[in-house]
Amino acid sequence: MCTLIRTARMTGLLYLGLAITGALGFLLIRPRLFAADDPSATLANLVEHESLARAGVAVELLIVVTKALVVVWFYRLFRTADPLAASGIVAFGLVNAVAVLISAATLATAIQIAIDPIGDAAATVQLLYLVSGNLWGVGALFFGLWLIPMGQCVLRSGWMPRTLGRLLIGGGIAYVLSAFVEYLAPGLPFVADALAVPATVGEFWMIGYLIVRGVRRHAVRTASPTTVANYG
Repeated sequence: MCTLIRTARMTGLLYLGLAITGALGFLLIRPRLFAADDPSATLANLVEHESLARAGVAVELLIVVTKALVVVWFYRLFRTADPLAASGIVAFGLVNAVAVLISAATLATAIQIAIDPIGDAAATVQLLYLVSGNLWGVGALFFGLWLIPMGQCVLRSGWMPRTLGRLLIGGGIAYVLSAFVEYLAPGLPFVADALAVPATVGEFWMIGYLIVRGVRRHAVRTASPTTVANYG
């Protein structure tokens, strides 16, 4: 059963990698390049900071890689506890990864146009960055959805605190709602931000628990022979 704990910890490390790459790409690099109200400034930033812009594309590709890997490891971790919910983690997670992959392609295209201008380069680059940002916005729907089966797996397995499972489910629902609020009530960004808080807390709790503890020790001792065989 040590294999189960190792699987849990590897899942946590991949999840941490996803969190780090997501923060780097969307929260740190993008704001330094994209000027929301000034297409000319966005174009100038891409030309002046080409290396940073290319790093931003690479980071988004890393987000896709870590997301694809972490959903596979989540499935491996929870497939014996709840196969349907574990499959839901994979399905919803991969849809979100595809949205980020398309975003990376739009950013790469923006760099190409900035370096080798075609037509109104500033307007085109600005449009591509807006499309990229909205891919993240609509992709948040599935980022919330994948937390719901994740929470269900926590509850069904008994390997982690039940409060964590409930928080993941509630946070996932709130995150899905935040995606709608962002577009239905754009003048109330604080509401969407507030709805995302439970999901963020649940995710970092999940990451920390997976890395530090893996699964509950008493859950390991009382695991069925079938579970032992599947992880052996």
